[in-house]
Order: sequence, then structure tokens, then C-alpha cells
Amino acid sequence: MKALVISGGGSKGAFAGGVAQYLTQDLKRDYDLFLGTSTGSLLISHMALDKAEKVKAIFTSVNQSSIFSNSPFLITHKHGQDNISINHLKVIGNFLKGKKTFGDSLNLKKLLQETFTKKEFEQLKAGPKEIIVTVSNLSLNEVEYKSINDYEYEDFIDWIWISCNYAPFMSLAKKNGCEYADGGLGSMVPIEEAIRRGATEVDAIVLQTEVNYLNRMPSRNVFSLITNLFAFMLHRIETQNIKIGKFTAAHKDAILNFYYTPTVLTTNSLIFDEKKMKAWWESGYEFAKHRNKELNQIEP
Repeated sequence: MKALVISGGGSKGAFAGGVAQYLTQDLKRDYDLFLGTSTGSLLISHMALDKAEKVKAIFTSVNQSSIFSNSPFLITHKHGQDNISINHLKVIGNFLKGKKTFGDSLNLKKLLQETFTKKEFEQLKAGPKEIIVTVSNLSLNEVEYKSINDYEYEDFIDWIWISCNYAPFMSLAKKNGCEYADGGLGSMVPIEEAIRRGATEVDAIVLQTEVNYLNRMPSRNVFSLITNLFAFMLHRIETQNIKIGKFTAAHKDAILNFYYTPTVLTTNSLIFDEKKMKAWWESGYEFAKHRNKELNQIEP
């Protein structure tokens, strides 16, 4: 049984899309399981449907307003760099409305409903492939894996959206009496879950470099400090997920193929820049092509 796992990573998901397109479209890898966390959950349904070009067109044309109904950020461009800071007026307005987060991501949910149709959902659910998204249950302190086989269309759209909600910058969802947030807060790379469900070979797309090349600049403000803290936390979660995944694979004699980003794509994956994301998609596609040539040369 083969599985495709795509990690979280915000706008860097464009790179993962390029890799997944090559694996599913060009190599025609026949996956039984598709598991995604956060941005990965946005990609897996379309990849399972063999609609890589469709999701590419969607993914590489989004911007901040496509995701946020109320964006907590101010983004400025200076000396060729994107600088991001908190939009104090919008954040204060959100708190005055009784909201628990800095911003809201209801536009992302609308985008999901428009681009992943009920007909496509039913086609996948009736087929042999299983689609699973990762969410974090903050009320029960648990990571949960939501399979397309267990839900109807409206609920599964909710779970995909929830998997992407990078709280406290995006919406905090309440469902079934519990508060839920981004799946990456608990499991950034769900390799262990793929193997637990029977996968004997896993292609894992990890949206970070294999070796840490990043030395973060000192925090400039409170917002910068918060993003640095979250980046540190998610990096540690991702590293632990990979270690546990490797251990589980060795114990179960499963094959793991990793696709890391070869360079640092961005230091803030909450900035959705169409031009950069188009370039990252193409970069991911070309990287996967060269990566597989290298693997074929190694094989006896």
C-alpha cells in the first residue's frame, strides 16, 4: 500500500504541489492513501483526482484576500524584501467583536467550497483511495485524523478548512463541542499515521530543508516575536514527526522517500505572493524530476 504525505507550510505548499504533480502525473504513482496537514490538506484531494493542473491554477493565483476575511497583517515591500507587521486597528476591532484570534480566514472556506465541489467529493468517496486530513483538538489535547470515508461533504470541507487554520492568526473553529485549530500544531508530517493505516511505502513531501540553514534575525516587535516562537515550535514538531516516522517505518519494514525543499523558500509562510508561489510550484516540479533521476541512479 502506497501513501503520499504532504506536510504543513502555508504558502510553501506551492512547492509541494509541484512535487506532487510530478509524482502523480508524470510518474503516475498509484497511491492508496493521501494524508495532508494544513496546506497539504488543500492539495491531496485534487491530487487523488488527478487534477494537478486544476489545483495548480487555484494555488498559484491566491493572495491575502483569498485566505483572510479579516487579515491581521500589514505587508510592506522594502529593498526587495517583504516586511510583515501587525495591523493593530483590525486586531483591536476583532477583539472588540469578541473574537479570540487576531484575524479570520472565512474566505479560505469559501474558496474551498468553490474549488472542491460536492461532485468531486462524491467521486473520491466512492473510489478506492482514502483522503485524510490532520486537525488539532485543543479541547481534548489530541491530534485527530479525519477520513473522507467518515463524513459528508459539508463536514469534510470543515475539516480541510480547520486543518489550515493557523491560530491565533486565523480562525479558531468550534465543532462537535470542541475547539479546533491547524493540524500542524500536533502533527506536521503524519508519516506515522500513514504507516499505522497500512502503508508499506510512503512518499513524504516536507516543506523545510533537510539541514537547517536558517539563522533568524532578532525579533523587531511583538508580532515578530510571536511568529518566531511559532516557527520554532512547528519546526520542533516537524523534526519529531520525522524521527518518529523513520522509527515506525524501520519497525514495520516500510519504505520512506523524502522530498525536502532544497533551499529556504520564505521565512514567513503566511504571505501569499502569486508570483513567488508560481515559481515555487515550478521549482517543486523540477526538483522532483531531478530527485527521481538521482534515486534511479542509486538503485542497483
